[in-house]
Order: sequence, then C-alpha cells, then structure tokens
Amino acid sequence: MNKKFEKLGFYPADILLPKKADMNKWAVVACDQFTSEPEYWERVEKTVGDAPSTLRLILPEANLKAPNVDEFIADINASMDSYLKGDVFETLKESLIYIERSQSDGKIRHGLIGMVDLDQYDFTPGSGALIRATEGTVLERIPPRAKVRRNAPIELPHVMLLIDNPEKTVIEPLTAAASSMEKLYDFDLMENGGHIKGFKLSDAQIDAVADALEALCADDAMKSKYNVSGVAPLLFAVGDGNHSLATAKACYEEQKKGKTPEEYLALPARYALVEVVNNHDDALQFEPIHRVLFGVDHENFMTEFQKFYPNAHEGKGEGHVIEFVWEGVDKFITVPDPKVQLAVGTLQAFIDEYLKKFGGEVDYIHGDEVTKELGGKPGNMGFLLPAMGKEQLFKTVMADGVLPRKTFSMGHAQDKRYYVEARKIR
Repeated sequence: MNKKFEKLGFYPADILLPKKADMNKWAVVACDQFTSEPEYWERVEKTVGDAPSTLRLILPEANLKAPNVDEFIADINASMDSYLKGDVFETLKESLIYIERSQSDGKIRHGLIGMVDLDQYDFTPGSGALIRATEGTVLERIPPRAKVRRNAPIELPHVMLLIDNPEKTVIEPLTAAASSMEKLYDFDLMENGGHIKGFKLSDAQIDAVADALEALCADDAMKSKYNVSGVAPLLFAVGDGNHSLATAKACYEEQKKGKTPEEYLALPARYALVEVVNNHDDALQFEPIHRVLFGVDHENFMTEFQKFYPNAHEGKGEGHVIEFVWEGVDKFITVPDPKVQLAVGTLQAFIDEYLKKFGGEVDYIHGDEVTKELGGKPGNMGFLLPAMGKEQLFKTVMADGVLPRKTFSMGHAQDKRYYVEARKIR
C-alpha cells in the first residue's frame, strides 16, 4: 500500500470494473434517490433486463421497508457472488480513477475514486477525525442499511467526500492531463443522468495527489482557511451518502469484535470506496432545503419565536435573515447576533423546541415556490432559508461540529453518483 497516503486516511484501491458490460445498462443511480417514485425504478428494471448491472448489486431504498426485504438482500448477495465467480469483473490494482461527470445543467463535475480508512472517519459531532460528517447522523437509519452490507462480498459507492481546495491543486491538474491518461470508460448514463468518463491515474499522478492532499492538512493551511492553529485537521467532509459511510463504519466495528489489532487492521472492511470532489468545483452547487410546518398556530409560533429570540425583528437586517410565509403573509425576520454560523441552525434550534412543546410536523422542502405554496395553506407555515455559500461548509463544521440536518442538497437527483466501480470487502 502506498505509504504516501498513510497520514491522509485515503488510499488507492483494488477497484473492480466490468470487463465487457453494456455500460449504459451497468450503471444505475444511487439507491437513495427517487424513493417516492417507484415508476423510476420500474423503468430502470425494463432498461436493464437480463444484462449485467449494478441494479442487481444494490437495494433501492424504496424497497428498504418492503415485507420481503430479506429476500431482496439474499438475491443481491447471490448476484455479487455470481458476478465475482462469473468473471464479470477485472481488477485495477492499487488504483485511483479520475472521473468527469456531465450533469443535467451541462456543467462537468470532476471527481477522484479511491478508498478511505474507516478508522479515520467519525460521524460524532465535534469529532477531530480527518474524515467527518457534515450533518447529524440519525442512528436509527443505520441498522436496516447494515442488513444489506453485512454479508455482501463487494461494495459499490455513492458516497461523495468534499475537500476544501480553493487553489485547485488536487483534482484539477488531472483535468489538464486527461487527454494523455488511460481511458477506462466513456458513456451516457440512463434516465437523463448525463455522461461520465473515467481515467486511470499513473503512479506519478497518484504521488502528486498524495502530496497535494498532505498540503491541505498542514497547520498553516488550517490557519489561513479557518483561523485556527494546533487543532486536528479536517481533510474530508461528507457531502453525500453519510448514512452509507456510517453503515460501512458500523459493519467494520462489528467485524472488529474478538480480533486483535493486527487482525482487524488487515480487514478489507476497514476501507470504503468513495468519490472525492473539490468543494470549489464550479459544477458543484449547494441548494437550500427549506422547512414547512403543518398543524401550527402562526400567532402562537411567532409569540414563542419572539420569546426564544427576544432581539428578532421584522425586515432584513444584520444577522440571520429568514423568510416566513403563512396564509396571506410573506415577510422577512432577522435574528441579530446569531450564536451559530448558519441561518438554518438558528431556525432549526427553535423549531425543534417548539415541536416538543406544542406538537405539529415539519417537512423539508426543495424549491422556493413549493415552500410558499405549502406554507401558505391554512394551518401551515413555510420558512425559506438563504443558500449556504460553499465557502461556509468547512468553516461551519470546524466551528459548530456538524450542520443542522437537511441544511443543503448537492444538485438534482439525476446528477447524483451512478454506480460504476466496485470493491471487495471480504
């Protein structure tokens, strides 16, 4: 294993790719997408047919609570074994893959496929690990996902990790060199998923990536970007798939039990395959996730809000500005001198307390118009939050530990990761 990566928690991996598959049928979107649209997955099923496909190796989360979910999982594990024994895969030994993903907006997102050391990842708020969650992890979401991974011989990643690299020294040099790199695949993704290309890094390029990542961990880098010194560096922040990564961690911790350090540190399950993306990639867009409350008395809500934030005032001002919407009303409220980094944190802290005291339900909504439409109905309230600047992500995780849940979304569903690569975990 390349020793240059030992301090980084990120390594080249033995990556599995299909030898001769129809790649358009092979690659399907991340399993946690289109969970309320069974017709999407029905179309995918028809497209794939009997062809080799990652559809046979994953469980769409729309089926996670199905009564016959255990049968689905058994079929997935059997398909994995069949693909491994049937010579479907070839192995790229100790490799990193540079990818170019054309999105639905026409922009190209650049990524790097490798594996992370789960001993260097911690989703606990306030953790000093190299790899940290950006949002709170809901522990109840891990056990059903662990059932899928527990006996799986291979993994397929939809985890996207972000690096804070405004100088663009890690991934972007590969963009300029792509024309001279070994091309591994180049194809259209099904269901309007855009296009994807994959390139294998040379040994020299792998070493250059390690050197550039190491520079991001240096104390002077922490000081210049976050105005902190002598603290544990944050190298990777989970942008997408935190519960998938948390599940990989949980399954690895299970396998550790009863083993010596020498034994468990050698486990393939110690690592998880991921895509790394620069937070400053021009194609990467953060979209706000708004809130709508149902079954709420807006007069009581505003009275309690004023008690919670006595200095809050109507209109736009200095501080956190949030748009409030209810039947016949659309106005801005400012909370001066906020105690947290983001407006969503200010709002969510109160909503959590209010719901405990008075009841009601909250939903997390994408899109301004939908939020206003729902929030304007009798008995409802909508709250429109400002978009989080990408430059705020790492600073907020460093300062506040994790972001409030459902703070931002990274692009549209069809632009999420598609499964292409795999890796043995047993």
